[in-house]
Amino acid sequence: MEFLKTAAPFKRPTLTALAAALSLAGALLSSGAHAEGKISIAQQFGIGYLILDVVQQQKLIEKHGKEQGLDIKVDWNSISGATAMNEALLAGALDVVSAGVPPMLTIWDRTKGKQNVKAIASLGSMPNYLLSNNPNVKTLNDFTEKDRIAVPAAGVGFQSRTLQIETAKLFGNDNFKKFDNISVSLPHPDATSALIAGGSEISAHFSSPPFQYQELENPNVHKVLSSYDVLGGQATFNVLYTTQKFHDENPKTYKAFYDALAEAEKIIKADKPAAAKTYIDVEKSKLPLPLVEKIVSDPEIDFTVVPQRTFIYAEKLHELGVLKNKADSWKDFFFEEAHGGAGS
Repeated sequence: MEFLKTAAPFKRPTLTALAAALSLAGALLSSGAHAEGKISIAQQFGIGYLILDVVQQQKLIEKHGKEQGLDIKVDWNSISGATAMNEALLAGALDVVSAGVPPMLTIWDRTKGKQNVKAIASLGSMPNYLLSNNPNVKTLNDFTEKDRIAVPAAGVGFQSRTLQIETAKLFGNDNFKKFDNISVSLPHPDATSALIAGGSEISAHFSSPPFQYQELENPNVHKVLSSYDVLGGQATFNVLYTTQKFHDENPKTYKAFYDALAEAEKIIKADKPAAAKTYIDVEKSKLPLPLVEKIVSDPEIDFTVVPQRTFIYAEKLHELGVLKNKADSWKDFFFEEAHGGAGS
């Protein structure tokens, strides 16, 4: 289904494995990957990265660098999946990467006292819907061994971790992985096609924008759960993060990047139809403009750099034993530049 492809692969270099990351590492490090005035950024595909699309199209990092008397060279890349993101960051192949809140917390936890990876900013709050084409599934209690829940990264990704937190609430902490055995890893476009077509083992999909909007247009698909239900309201989906080394050794570049993100948020909120057009142009998206405008204007979605309800993940995942380190507040895993807002 061609219309489900939200981006073409030729927009920017795409790195899909650690091998690709390592192949870049030597060249980037030898040329000074952490030299002031250079920044390499990686994002995944989807409307959740709209802030970065605006930053890229309008060259906002370059703009804010010039305000400090610095010419910044920006290298844009795409990587599929949080695991490859984290590997590339730790290999030194990239300066800034992006993923959901739980994968970021995992690398924060594992690098504490070493590379000290922390989040830079939120990329926005948006709900992820658990959808099903099985009319018998109205709540989590209705899933059986015959059902299969498609998620991008079974057991470890944003959707799986969110499901685990809700499962722990319903069935107790000891059973938080109850649905892992019926979860299967499948990219969002493939899962969307399967759920809409029906007739396959996939009877549910923990989706994300824009895919959940497309799926709900099918009368056989309905919503079982929203990530906002689990977290108690609007909550950050994706975040940007980097190492302590890059943050500390590149103060001007880092400031230009953060200021660019903050300006992109204002640009999106000032003209949402124009922002929708930016997404289609930068991502080479096949989605119809009215659908993208609907998503960008959805009152449940807030393109903001201010983190919202991220501490819930840190608290719950530590309680479940997924994270070894206990955070006292959200500020423990965000760099100080983000601390000024009303974050959580």
